[in-house]
Amino acid sequence: MNKADDDGDSDTDEAGGESSTPKDRPPELLGKNISSKDKAVIESKAAIQSREKLIAALEDTIHLHEVEATSHEREIQAAETLQTASDDHIIILQQANAQLVIATIEAQKLAEQVETATAQLETAKSMAEKASLAKSDFLSSMSHELRTPLNAILGFAQLLEAGTPPPTAVQTVRLHQIIKAGWYLLDLINQILDLALIESGKISLSQEPVSLSDVMRECHAMIEPQAQQHDIKLNFIPFDTTWFAYADRTRVKQVLINLLSNAIKYNREHGTVEVKCTSSSPERIRISIKDSGAGLSPEKLAQLFQPFNRLGQENGAEEGTGIGLVVTKQLLELMGGAIGVESTVGVGSEFWSELIRDVTPPLAVGNLLPAELVPPAQEHARLRTLLYVEDNPANLMLVEQIIECYPYLRMLSAADGNLGIALARAHLPDVILMDINLTGISGIKAMKILREDPETRHIPVVALSANAMPRDIEKGLEAGFFQYLTKPIKIKELMNALGDALKFSEIA
Repeated sequence: MNKADDDGDSDTDEAGGESSTPKDRPPELLGKNISSKDKAVIESKAAIQSREKLIAALEDTIHLHEVEATSHEREIQAAETLQTASDDHIIILQQANAQLVIATIEAQKLAEQVETATAQLETAKSMAEKASLAKSDFLSSMSHELRTPLNAILGFAQLLEAGTPPPTAVQTVRLHQIIKAGWYLLDLINQILDLALIESGKISLSQEPVSLSDVMRECHAMIEPQAQQHDIKLNFIPFDTTWFAYADRTRVKQVLINLLSNAIKYNREHGTVEVKCTSSSPERIRISIKDSGAGLSPEKLAQLFQPFNRLGQENGAEEGTGIGLVVTKQLLELMGGAIGVESTVGVGSEFWSELIRDVTPPLAVGNLLPAELVPPAQEHARLRTLLYVEDNPANLMLVEQIIECYPYLRMLSAADGNLGIALARAHLPDVILMDINLTGISGIKAMKILREDPETRHIPVVALSANAMPRDIEKGLEAGFFQYLTKPIKIKELMNALGDALKFSEIA
């Protein structure tokens, strides 16, 4: 060890301890000669400062750890919150899934119920269709069965009334009652059939432009005898003759005749009926029929259009079924029209019916008079032959006696379709009158056989049948009959049809 080390750089203190090296001394001691006491104080301060810095560093570290811990705690809280929300969401999803399962089960049950209901509906529909068909067949059969005896009653009564020698006054009164009752019975049959057809939706309408002035004139002529019999004054107020309605002509007349007949029947003695036609709007025409009868209370007005309700008139002098107004209302509604009534007790009632107005009527209207008002056919110069095919002896006798009044006609008769075909081929008559329900082959089949034969195809065949349902008439005309007449026979209608057929046979 050298001298410098021994003299100046000894690091031992007075107590013999080892002193700190220069690099470890505080800055205050470097390059200074200080006492050991001062040196100790300075070193103590330095140690304290070092500890404070260490504590501050530790505090900073602790703070950082606390921040990190707080951050982790927040993350944990957030995670716990998210987990809780997720758990709640899972519970909600589970509940929704359970509800979905329940809804699916209920939907399946509902689908099964719908399927069952659909099957029941189809069954009910099938049964209703069968019932409707059975009802239509029954009505057609009853119509035929009722009309057949009525044909003989009314036909022979008409012959007796117009026969030679003429009936006595007493006989005339009796015949008039027979004829009146017969036509009334036929009217009741027709009303019941109309109501049944309307309810089944099978009534046929042929809507076209209808001249209201012509219809009103015809209705006036038809209802006037009834008004005179009851001593009721009819007043048809003039209106614009260019007005046309879009409707079924026959049904419009049926509606008006029914309303006019009621206005006469339920009027007071020496009463009045006023009929007027007005334009209720550019699209509608209103026909009002006002009577001077007893009027109707509000309670009776509320029951007016109920089937078979005669409003307490069951024991009255006037006959009726209580379905005429029901049929009238339904017919008007089927034609797009309407009906209404205003009534005051002790003053009278005013029934009005509205029809769709037709603004494009045809340029010309032909002879639209009903068969009852058309003059009978003119007699022909030469003898003409009529073949009547009928299996009912009473009907056959009736037509024979009708034809006896027309010297230009001779009549052949056949009791069944096959004999009718044989007579037609042998005699080539000018016109054939054919019943439909014949023994053996039907009248339609017999007519088709005659149509297929070149020798007889030109002969017009007129149907005369008690099958009077609209579908029966339509079926007959489609089959090829020249005209289709229904029983009971109206003599003028029959002779007019035969006259038209004879004219056709001359051309053919």
